[in-house]
Amino acid sequence: MKQVVQNYKSGELAVLDVPVPGCKPGGVLVRTAYSLISTGTELMKVSEAGMSMLGKARSRPDQVAKVVQSVATNGVPATYRKVMGKLDSYTPLGYSLCGVVEQVGAGIDDVKVGDLVACAGNEHALHAELNWVPKNLYAPVPDGLAPRHAAFGTVGSIALQGVRQGEPQLGEVALVIGLGLIGQLVVQLLSAAGVRVVGADPDPARCELAERLGAEACGDPGSASVEAAVAELTGGHGVDQVYLAAGGGSNQPVELAARLCRDRGRVVDIGKCRLDLPWNAYYEKELDVRFSRSYGPGRYDPEYELEGRDYPIGYVRWTERRNLACFLDLMARGGVDVEPLVSHVAAFDDAVETYRSLKDGELKAVAVLFRYPERAEEAPEAPVVAVPAVNVKRTTARAAGTPVRVAFIGAGNYATSMLLPHLAGREGVELSTVVTTTALSAANAQRKFGFARATTDLDAVLGDGSVDAVFVVTRHSSHADLTRKALLAGKSVFVEKPLALTEDELAGVLAAVEESGNDRLQVGFNRRFAPLLQEAKQRFGARTGPANLRYLVNAGRLEHGSWYLRQGSEGSRFAGEGGHFIDTASWLLDADPVSVYAVATPGNEDLQVVLRYPDGSTATISYVTTGASGFPKETLDLVADGKVLRLDDFVRASVYFEKSTAGRKRWVSSRLPKARDKGQNAELAAFFRAVRTGGPMPVPLESLVATTAATLAVPAGLAGGAPVTLAGHR
Repeated sequence: MKQVVQNYKSGELAVLDVPVPGCKPGGVLVRTAYSLISTGTELMKVSEAGMSMLGKARSRPDQVAKVVQSVATNGVPATYRKVMGKLDSYTPLGYSLCGVVEQVGAGIDDVKVGDLVACAGNEHALHAELNWVPKNLYAPVPDGLAPRHAAFGTVGSIALQGVRQGEPQLGEVALVIGLGLIGQLVVQLLSAAGVRVVGADPDPARCELAERLGAEACGDPGSASVEAAVAELTGGHGVDQVYLAAGGGSNQPVELAARLCRDRGRVVDIGKCRLDLPWNAYYEKELDVRFSRSYGPGRYDPEYELEGRDYPIGYVRWTERRNLACFLDLMARGGVDVEPLVSHVAAFDDAVETYRSLKDGELKAVAVLFRYPERAEEAPEAPVVAVPAVNVKRTTARAAGTPVRVAFIGAGNYATSMLLPHLAGREGVELSTVVTTTALSAANAQRKFGFARATTDLDAVLGDGSVDAVFVVTRHSSHADLTRKALLAGKSVFVEKPLALTEDELAGVLAAVEESGNDRLQVGFNRRFAPLLQEAKQRFGARTGPANLRYLVNAGRLEHGSWYLRQGSEGSRFAGEGGHFIDTASWLLDADPVSVYAVATPGNEDLQVVLRYPDGSTATISYVTTGASGFPKETLDLVADGKVLRLDDFVRASVYFEKSTAGRKRWVSSRLPKARDKGQNAELAAFFRAVRTGGPMPVPLESLVATTAATLAVPAGLAGGAPVTLAGHR
């Protein structure tokens, strides 16, 4: 299928061939009929992409702050790779469309194949021939409403939510500053609600259009005409509400709002404009400044948008989806007319030229639609995940010089920044296939790392006899199932942590090993492969008595919306990454734990996990989210036999000796490494060496199982308040 994409680093726009997205449960696959260009938001993104790196940094100070924090946590080289990887990737455009349901995912019963729906979301309603859209981001189109008009549903919801925030009353007077696409819709919605409207915009054509659509008077915000119209309509008191629907860096809209608003009036910010509030003016009138959050309640809440959890109507009357349905109904009943806003309809294949014309000012438009070609041929069947029932005889050796052919399931941030850079161009490794549920991420990985092909069809990977090794780098909830299927298909498997989120999932993986005879499995516990830690362990040497290990993980807080916060589907944060630290402790102590005791700080995710080992050694992992962001993420101390091993965030290591025949009392890493090396490259080298030679996997299966079982025992320990014995897992 085709999709409009942009490279944020170079500014390049393209219509790219990408795989068809999979139809996941909880949503529908939609074939687009019309999609709407947001001439404000999207053109801003297009313009930013054309800036220099300094210009991009100035326009997004929030992202610059994240980069600075990443440098403190991960070092300059790793941060540079991560940032450049994100910048030099194709990103999608679009967030408002109308199309026909092509396939219905599990759990969906309110629409059927062939239904016309309006769709929203900058990750789901893209300028693409096919989109997967979750339940709360689509709404059925009422009978009689044209598809080209239904494509306005998302931007209409934005305008509608802004008007709701203003709480207009019959007979009031409102000022709309900025008469672009959103402003024109706000004018119509206010007029339909019995509010008299004055508009302000420097473009005379837009002022004339707003007056035709219901505004009492419109004019240039710098002229006296707007102020005169407000004075006449309000008897000199000022407007009841001001709606800021303008963009740009000028502070004029905010100042005009203060001047023309009545005492204790309401100012609603809908667009992305400068907001340097003149304190005296806003204070003296006691103005009520409100923000309108995009399409409405539910926006930026992953449980609502992605998992389909609705808000009770008695508590949240107007959600994203209800706003979308309401605006569609208003258009169907004639309360809002969007046809006069349509300045241009372009063929989807002409998307790049259309964006160029808009950016260069050749095409003056309020709203531009892409029209998609009617379906000329049957779309390929949506992939059905099926596991071939194969009994695999383990291969003990490979033909000399034969490359290991690799497939990746998933191509998210970790895969593209921490794994694939070590594999692209690696001798003896051939990147065969990348498979994702999101078409564009597969296409990006194919372009950047040289995969032979990209697809959304999992069967194409598992059933491909030429693929030797499969990397599972997806969301945590899918790791165990995908690992099980890949093992049954006879593949060597590298799965990022965690291996499993439940005991049943772990049992399923082990059942697949037993059924297939295929134990070629590695979990991404990379820290034991870190060169600095490897050398420190060697310097520490063998021990004769039990040891005490302390591991402080300053994990930090997660950003709102992070998928790590979806504990219902993806497990707790510690379940996701705690295996890293348990594995490192077990490797340093040369044993697997026999019991787990865990306590948590009330009200947050700070954990103390105490592991006990067969020889009496203990490891305490302090996993904290409330520490200072400037403090190193990982510090470790191992104490035994008069010796202390100290690791400081994979940047510096040292070993202290009580006595030494050579008179040496301390070893310190001889130099600071150029970057934190947490062992990914060495881990991958060990994995491919095992696959190529048929030798033992880098970490014994028994150890992978023990680490996973110990991680799973943490919530049981928290619930029971007593140590959990692990003997039953071994």
